[in-house]
Amino acid sequence: MDQQTATFEFLCRMGDNTLVLGHRVSEWCGKAPVLEEDIALANVALDLIGQTQMWLGLAAEVEGAGRTADDLAMLRDVWDFRSALLVEQPNGDFGQTLMRQYLFDQWHVAVLTALMESADPRVADIAAKSVKEARYHVERSADLVIRLGDGTEESHGRMQAALDKLWPFFGELFDDDPVDAAMAEAGIAPLPSGLRADVDQEVAAVMAQATLVIPADRFAHRGGKTGIRHSEHLGHMLTQMQWLQRAYPGATW
Repeated sequence: MDQQTATFEFLCRMGDNTLVLGHRVSEWCGKAPVLEEDIALANVALDLIGQTQMWLGLAAEVEGAGRTADDLAMLRDVWDFRSALLVEQPNGDFGQTLMRQYLFDQWHVAVLTALMESADPRVADIAAKSVKEARYHVERSADLVIRLGDGTEESHGRMQAALDKLWPFFGELFDDDPVDAAMAEAGIAPLPSGLRADVDQEVAAVMAQATLVIPADRFAHRGGKTGIRHSEHLGHMLTQMQWLQRAYPGATW
């Protein structure tokens, strides 16, 4: 795999993760349990979409095919996306949304912190801008996971169910493949596997405070970040997200 292709793939992974999760979180707008959470989730979604603009904008620049960030977001099909399976999962109840957000946030802070030392100054610059938001996101999501996990019998049960359901999707974020190897060799990004121990330690500390039990099984669903296998949920989400641009190609306002 040549360096240009590997870099493009890596940038799409970063941008697709924030794009898909940003859209998922935005689905709570007007529907969250309380007004404060409605506003907070909308702001998190906006942060993630803003990061998407930077990652996919750079991906389009690296590709050099005349496409834009909007083209990559709105005109690719499911099999061209490189989002991890975790972020594609439906919102479910509020507990599932929070657990999905926390697991992603904890990984996200770790990878962005490492990317600030990237040999590519453009990647380092995006990471430095994004990590400030990501640190707020993980502080907020961890606090809510703890409060609900160590809350009532009902909230505890829902948070444990959410952890059990989403844990099998967490491991994919730390898989190494040829794209990751090329990025690490070039000094652009760390190997995902090298982040696992520190992230696991942070997750374990939060789950202990939340009185939640991390599943012992380390099995992980895979295929999203490589595009080999996506969940059925991504196709349904893209149908909603892309329909206007598909129905009216080139429409602007």
